Amino acid sequence: MSGTRTEPVQLVDGRALRMTIAEPPGVIRGGLVVLHEARGITETVRALADGLAAEGWLVVAPHIYHGADGSSEIDEALAADRVSALSGDSVLADTDIAFGWLAQHGIGADRIGVVGFEVGAGVALVVAARRGIGAAVSVAGGSGILQPLSPGLPAPVEVAAELRCPWLGLYGDKFADEVATLREAANSSEMASDIVLFPATDHRFDIHPDGAFEAWHRMLNWFDAHLR
Repeated sequence: MSGTRTEPVQLVDGRALRMTIAEPPGVIRGGLVVLHEARGITETVRALADGLAAEGWLVVAPHIYHGADGSSEIDEALAADRVSALSGDSVLADTDIAFGWLAQHGIGADRIGVVGFEVGAGVALVVAARRGIGAAVSVAGGSGILQPLSPGLPAPVEVAAELRCPWLGLYGDKFADEVATLREAANSSEMASDIVLFPATDHRFDIHPDGAFEAWHRMLNWFDAHLR
C-alpha cells in the first residue's frame, strides 16, 4: 500500500500546484523533489517517493503535466503529447513551487535535492543547471540526451556544462555514445559530477534487479554525501 498522498499545495505567496507527497516516519533529514516519468505519477514514482521517505527524506513530486490531476498513469500517446508541451519555464516554475513548499517546512536549499526518473531525468539536469540546490540525480534517462525532450526544453547536453549543484547520472549503456558526450560537458562544469552506465537492452536498466539495487544505493549515497 502506497504511503503517498496527493493534494493541491498553495504557498504563502499564492503559487499553487498539485503534488504527491511522502513523509518520513521520524526525523526529517532534508527534502527531495521527484520528477515523474513520461506516463505521469505512476506506481513506480509513488514507490520511489515511499522508499526515499523511508530513508528519512521529506519527498514531494510536482505534477508537471498541467490540465490533469496526474494522480494515475496515462497511456503512451497522451504521454508523448504532454512531454512535447513541456517548457523550461514551466518545469522550473513547478519545481520552484516544490522547493518553496519544502522551504516552508524548514528545509534550506543546501538540504534539498532533485531526482528525475526517465523523462524526469532530463528535466532534473535542467533544474541542476538553473537552480542552486544541494544535489541532483538523473535516473534511466534515454532519448533526449543530445536532443531536446520537447521544443520548449534545452537538450541535457546543452546545459550540463552549467551545473550549479553536484549531479549524478545513471544511464543504460544503450546510450553509451550520447552519454560520453554528456559526461564531457558535465566535466567542464565547476561542480562535482558522475555518470554510471548499466548493462541494459534499453534505457530502463532499473527493471533488472541488480541494476536497480545498485542505482538505488548510488542515488542514496549521492544525497548522503551532498545534502548536509
